[in-house]
Amino acid sequence: MASIHREISIDAPPEHVWSAVRDIGALHTRLVPGFVTDTTLEDGARVVTFGNGSVARELIVDVDDGARRIAWAAVGTRMTHHNASLQVFAENGGARAVWIADLLPHDLAPAITPMIEQGLGVMKRTMEGSVDRGAGPTAAAAV
Repeated sequence: MASIHREISIDAPPEHVWSAVRDIGALHTRLVPGFVTDTTLEDGARVVTFGNGSVARELIVDVDDGARRIAWAAVGTRMTHHNASLQVFAENGGARAVWIADLLPHDLAPAITPMIEQGLGVMKRTMEGSVDRGAGPTAAAAV
C-alpha cells in the first residue's frame, strides 16, 4: 500500500486552522479555495470537486475536536483503497498540518502526492491570509 505523509507549518493559530478543517462542507470557501471548487454534503459524506475537474465522494470517518483530526475515505474512484487524515498541531506559536493518505494501487501515488502538496500549500496561504492580526479587516475576502 502506498502511504503518503506530508506536513506544512502555518503561521496561524491552530484553533483558527482547525475551525476551517473541521467545517467539512466548506473546503471550497474556507480551507482550500481554488484547489477545491465545490463541496456538497450528503449523509455521512461529502462530494468534493477539485480545481482539476476530478470529483471524489469522501466518507467522513471521524471529526475529533480533541485531537484536531479529521479522517475520511474516498470511494468510487480508480483507487481500490483510500483512507486519509488531516491533523492540526500547535507549533511554535502557529500550527502544523499533517496529511496522511494510504491508497491502492501503488501506482496512483505519483498522481495523488502532488495534489496533497498543492492542497497543503493552498491551505497555508488561505489560513495565513485569513488571520485577524489586530490590524483591521482580514484578508479572507482576497483569497
